[in-house]
Amino acid sequence: MGIKFRKRWSLGPVKFNFTQRGFSSWSFKVGPWSWNSKTKKHSVDLPGAFSWRQS
Repeated sequence: MGIKFRKRWSLGPVKFNFTQRGFSSWSFKVGPWSWNSKTKKHSVDLPGAFSWRQS
């Protein structure tokens, strides 16, 4: 099993994700709601250990 490189860089509510190949995706998070550019899905953090993700 090889070692994987991952890096996340934040600029306010916008997060940029990098892998070994370079830029991977970006995400936007405001409060409990977030959106990811790679999957194009929304998710909401719910109280406790629960969360909701668009299917």
